[in-house]
Amino acid sequence: MNDTSFCDNVTDLQKLIDSSNNIVFFGGAGVSTESGIPDFRSVDGLYNQKWKFPPEQIISRSFFDANPGEFYRFYREKLIIKGIKPNAAHLKLAELEKAGKLKAIVTQNIDGLHQAAGSKNIFELHGSTLRNYCMTCHAPYDIDFIADSAHSPDGIPHCTKCGGIIKPDVVLYEENLNESCIEGAIEAIRDADMLIIGGTSLTVYPAAGLINYYHGSKLVLINKSPTTGDLAARLVIHDSIGKVLGAIKV
Repeated sequence: MNDTSFCDNVTDLQKLIDSSNNIVFFGGAGVSTESGIPDFRSVDGLYNQKWKFPPEQIISRSFFDANPGEFYRFYREKLIIKGIKPNAAHLKLAELEKAGKLKAIVTQNIDGLHQAAGSKNIFELHGSTLRNYCMTCHAPYDIDFIADSAHSPDGIPHCTKCGGIIKPDVVLYEENLNESCIEGAIEAIRDADMLIIGGTSLTVYPAAGLINYYHGSKLVLINKSPTTGDLAARLVIHDSIGKVLGAIKV
């Protein structure tokens, strides 16, 4: 994309944002990859790296229940990523929310970077690595406790209160999405006067299906590669989500 078309696209996006007061952002892995977090499906993504078991199998509920030690070996190495900072996209979304323009973020990411940037109203469809709970007594534990469990005899984080196994508040394969989270996301998308979709290929369901609840006229798609939703969008920008949103003035 040349500089002229980029500027034109940013100008068009700015006009849409300026004329909106109930914006919802729907984001995927591409929002976090620009902070250095690997995605799952790219050539270098987690699904294309070799493990003792396929990553899709490791992060399933049945595998977690049957082999929590191996699950946590993968989880700590690949899904607990420290020292990562919010990028321009996260920061601009937080700024838009503070200004009263952005009403909600619906994210497929589990890294907590939107919160780190200062956003408040976030629907985390797939949960968060920042929250962890004992499966027996439901006592909460932070991400550092999970990371430090690598030093435990079996490599599994156990509750200090009852000894139960701790599970991340992350939606694994074979698990359903949280109903209240889905309902909140649907309501936010349905009521939005503008929907910005960014950093997602729109191939992960049921999450991607939530955008069908938007019936407004200001649908914007920002992604480095084409998506299945491009034809329905009013504005499509094939570029870096951080670069595009970073150019917006609030």
